[in-house]
Amino acid sequence: MEINVGGRKVARRSYGFDEVAVVPAAVSIDVTDVDTGWQLGDRSFPIPIIASAMDGVADPRLAVELGRLGGLAVINLEGVQTRYEDADAAIRKIIEADKDTVISLIQQMYLEPIKPELIERRIKEIKAGGQLAAVSAIPAAAKNYSDVIFGAGADIMVIQSTVTTVEFISSRNGAVSISDFCRNSPVPVIVGNVVSYDGAMSLMEAGADAVLSGVGPGAACTTRKVCGIGVPQITATADAAAARDDFEARTGKYVPVIADGGMRTGGDIIKAIVAGADAVMIGSPIAATEEAPGKGYHWGMATSHPGLPRGTRVQVGIKGPLEQILFGPARTDDGTMNFIGALKLAMSYCGARTIKDMQKAELVVAPSLPTEGKTAQRAQAVGQWR
Repeated sequence: MEINVGGRKVARRSYGFDEVAVVPAAVSIDVTDVDTGWQLGDRSFPIPIIASAMDGVADPRLAVELGRLGGLAVINLEGVQTRYEDADAAIRKIIEADKDTVISLIQQMYLEPIKPELIERRIKEIKAGGQLAAVSAIPAAAKNYSDVIFGAGADIMVIQSTVTTVEFISSRNGAVSISDFCRNSPVPVIVGNVVSYDGAMSLMEAGADAVLSGVGPGAACTTRKVCGIGVPQITATADAAAARDDFEARTGKYVPVIADGGMRTGGDIIKAIVAGADAVMIGSPIAATEEAPGKGYHWGMATSHPGLPRGTRVQVGIKGPLEQILFGPARTDDGTMNFIGALKLAMSYCGARTIKDMQKAELVVAPSLPTEGKTAQRAQAVGQWR
């Protein structure tokens, strides 16, 4: 629905997680009969959880543990893991810095050159743990370091920037061909980020094996404030999913959509899937695990930009082990633990045996959802108002 916002300018209404609700189906199924798995190329994953490529979220140790649990973690090849031999020491400096100086410190620390030998080492550390090595870089870095990345045995490549487009017009530099990279890659390529039907469709047509949807919803991201761009995540994901379905109908190829960012609770993850996501990429919930390298701190990928930081450092605390965050038992009542248990139960309520079935569940616009009947919770700062 378009709304006139003045003059000839119209704006489309869009929706975020707190504005919609999932409608249970007329038939439910046993929670033990649901399947939360998804597929990327010929790789199958038991749970639709991907850890964001952020330095406070994922390192090789967490990647091994999340892989063991059935998910996937992505390592940022332009972060501290590939700039510093002792990445843990670099992270300690960031988490111990004063909040008034931490952005300047991050900018300074990320000026350290990327070392190809560390790219190779981090990938091999994950492989030595018996798990898939997924790595992330902006288009130019992905191209420049591709020989090292693939030579070291990376299993999945993520080409990721705030907004990634197939066509890039510049009077200064030549563009990186997304289609050439995807065509020549020996491993599946995930590309993002996008927030529109056309953006998602163009990446699929360029050969992306999966597409990331979402600009600016993450807890540590400030892009929406700094640049004013972004689309609420329900609408962004639904538009990308529509492109996926149309692309499959035309070509026969199914390209998964991964909702990236903005999800804090099991309910958010469930709504993202009902909006059309095949999997979700989350940062702050993983940063709050005991295994995360940031020890309860989390900062955005664009925080280090030397001229225009578009992220900040946030403290998310430590809630518990990664396995407990994903599979429970939950010891909180606010939806921030036992994500997979919540997803399975919601699938049961919706009569959905698979993730693709869950994508067909009904959504309603429900702006009163967070507040309806919750006066006592709000007054006492418990449950949904914790």
